[in-house]
Amino acid sequence: MEAAMGLMRRIPPKHSEAALSALLSLLPHHSADLLSQVDQPLQVLCDVDSGKEFILCEYNRDADSYRSPWSNKYHPPLDDGLYPSQELRKLEMEANDVFAVYCDQYYEGGTSSVYIWENEDEGFIGCFLIKKDGSRTADGRRGYLEEGSWEAIHVIEVVPLDEATARYCLTSSVMLSLTTNDDSSGAFNLSGSIRRQMNMDLPVDEGHLCNMGRMIEEMESKLRYSLDQVYFGKTKEMICTLRPPSEPVQTSLSEQTNKRHS
Repeated sequence: MEAAMGLMRRIPPKHSEAALSALLSLLPHHSADLLSQVDQPLQVLCDVDSGKEFILCEYNRDADSYRSPWSNKYHPPLDDGLYPSQELRKLEMEANDVFAVYCDQYYEGGTSSVYIWENEDEGFIGCFLIKKDGSRTADGRRGYLEEGSWEAIHVIEVVPLDEATARYCLTSSVMLSLTTNDDSSGAFNLSGSIRRQMNMDLPVDEGHLCNMGRMIEEMESKLRYSLDQVYFGKTKEMICTLRPPSEPVQTSLSEQTNKRHS
């Protein structure tokens, strides 16, 4: 299992689905652990009732159907599907509206979904998802890449400690993939994933949604910085080491004058 997880950490996100399928056939007795620990590229489906897109994942799946956070209906329809309580459904609807604004401001478009369900410890768990397609064929405001996507998964567990405080356990994963193919950069592919955790005990006087939002915003800033340093920074360092930029030979004015006189 340790070797399988090490392999999946090194597989580009665009090939992780095929790699996971191969591992499941080789290690059927570890299928539950693999499916719960390996993040897969996010898929999007349109909710015909609301006309909005929502993200598919294991957290809104029941059998072969997926629940939409907008209409609270399963696609395809499911008679005995699992639904959040009325109180959590209200929080889920508010979180989806707020997170859609967050996605638009930080990513200039994209698709977001939030799912909330009960936890065994008298608390609840929330899953915040973002999928941004930056390719030329996407509907986003900028399409400079031949292919490109940013997929973020934030799972946060909320456990009440007392009437005024709750413990928040956040696990965040980001999958980045980009491909260019033009005259300026040539054909180039860069992809990878990163996962981090954060635990905080916070007062609940401002509400759970404010606390979760601040933690996710802080975590995403750290993840973006880490990706920039690890993937882009190391790639630039390696390229400059293998192919150092040529330095043009500059001749001073005095040297040019001496050459003329000689």
